Amino acid sequence: MNGRFSGMFGFTIVWFGQVVSLLGSGMTSFALTIWAWQVTGRATALALVGFFAFFPMVALSPIAGALVDRWNRKRVMILSDLGAGLATVALFVLLKLGSLQIWHIYIAAGFSGAFQAFQFPAYSASITMMIPKSQLTRANALYGMVRSIPTIFAPMTAGALLAFIDIGGIMTIDIVTFLFAIGALLIVRIPQPAQELSADGLRPTLLSDSLFGFRYIFARSSLIGLLLYFLLVNFLLSFAGGVLAPMLLARSGSNEIVLGTVQMLFGIGSVAGGLLLTFWGGPRRKVLALLGSVLISTVFGQTVIGVGRSLAVWAAGAFLTSVTIPIASGASQSIWQTKVPAHLQGRVFAARIMIGQIGGAIALPLSGVLADRVFEPLMRGTSPLARALAPLVGTGPGAGMGLMFVVFGILGAAATVGAYLFRPVREIETLLPDWDAGAETADTAEVGADVPA
Repeated sequence: MNGRFSGMFGFTIVWFGQVVSLLGSGMTSFALTIWAWQVTGRATALALVGFFAFFPMVALSPIAGALVDRWNRKRVMILSDLGAGLATVALFVLLKLGSLQIWHIYIAAGFSGAFQAFQFPAYSASITMMIPKSQLTRANALYGMVRSIPTIFAPMTAGALLAFIDIGGIMTIDIVTFLFAIGALLIVRIPQPAQELSADGLRPTLLSDSLFGFRYIFARSSLIGLLLYFLLVNFLLSFAGGVLAPMLLARSGSNEIVLGTVQMLFGIGSVAGGLLLTFWGGPRRKVLALLGSVLISTVFGQTVIGVGRSLAVWAAGAFLTSVTIPIASGASQSIWQTKVPAHLQGRVFAARIMIGQIGGAIALPLSGVLADRVFEPLMRGTSPLARALAPLVGTGPGAGMGLMFVVFGILGAAATVGAYLFRPVREIETLLPDWDAGAETADTAEVGADVPA
């Protein structure tokens, strides 16, 4: 289990394994999205798939982070990949038995999401141990592209293969790619941080470890301010993201090529942004890059998708939405990795995930309900409000979901401006010292000390 390869080369091996694995997962997700829309024809059904995948990941994050800091991080990453693979195997068996139903996908998504709760803190903390601090922004940019590259090829590949093989064939490819990712992890060496003991020489309890990340974050106004901003933005933008596929299918007459092309442009934009950040290395003021990138994504991306009524406009909006996201996520990740001690990152990053992403977990199921019961009926009616908004987003199927993109995109931009006006967030890089600058002790005895505000 020790592996042979380490450093940036070892990181690249792990990175490539994840790209291949998520390409298979993306193909399965695309095929099942088409199947679910054909079976139900409702936005709520598709949004619930995202919710069931997302909620267990958020809910289990605290205990997952505590275990990541206790266990071998390489084994944790293998476990998280294996769990997601088993969920695909279960759906494959049900499909072959002719018994697959939409609720089976909900359960599989939840099972996979539970294992994914371990993935982000384990991978993020491992990057800190494998890569020098000077290379963290570039490494995080590459890691951010893990999900972007498959987005380019998965819809196109799945759409082409579905003409020759069924969903079962797509799932078979997916299962093989999971095994490839696990194999990549097996040959890489990932350093482990020193184990932490309490003042009496004993390991803290699991409950104490699970709560530690929250105590650490809430003791620092800059970190909690940044995290609450992400909570709000994720909450707002998930209302639009949850109805992307049904909106495109509704407005294009269930055209799979349109859906696949727009999803591909999301991937192309993310890869372009990731490559830019990889070669550039990122700006000196990371927090300004973070906030500016989100502002561009919401104003020039989300709203463009909402007002679009053609493939060309949707594709442009998808690119503009995603091209700045790697810059934002890379900058954010680098801030957290340089401010939080390496041996605490599993617990702190898990608490970070739970707080920052809980808004998305709440918004995803509500997005389908809002689409089906509020926004879609509104834009299919003849009320004065509908007539006033019709020149902006059009009328008919999908127009209400387009309005959701516009409304929540504008609200996300407003939240970003508010975060910039909040000094502990705007000046987080100077108010909060780097963990390796001598400002924090190895056992972080000053957990209760707040940073200047």
